Amino acid sequence: MPPRWLRRWFDALLYLWVSPATLVGVICALPAMASGARARIVDGVIEVTGGGCGRFVGARSRRCRFDAITFGHVVLCVDEATAASVRAHERVHVRQYERFGALFFVLYAGSSALQWLRGRRAYLDNRFEREARALAGDPGC
Repeated sequence: MPPRWLRRWFDALLYLWVSPATLVGVICALPAMASGARARIVDGVIEVTGGGCGRFVGARSRRCRFDAITFGHVVLCVDEATAASVRAHERVHVRQYERFGALFFVLYAGSSALQWLRGRRAYLDNRFEREARALAGDPGC
């Protein structure tokens, strides 16, 4: 086990590496919070729930609806109960951002595009979603 000071330095560098994606999450969270969403830190991740998050998701067509979305160390979720139920899945996405940094945006979109071009489901067959479902113990679709 590395010394505590070394672990803190590593954590700081990790947050710096992911910060461009986290900034996107913070920018998305601001209007949600202005409309009543609540933000709190859970295990080093900012979870923003309710308020504008719920209204934004509810306004999407059924095909485009989602319960939560992760940007770096920020998770936007429709409400606190849903946040608790999808936390393990979203934490896998946080770790993916920690692995790939802001490049994760391109990799995720590329994986979806590749699945769509192969005639598969762009979201459900996306390699990052499959990994999140598997590691979080989600049943899959």
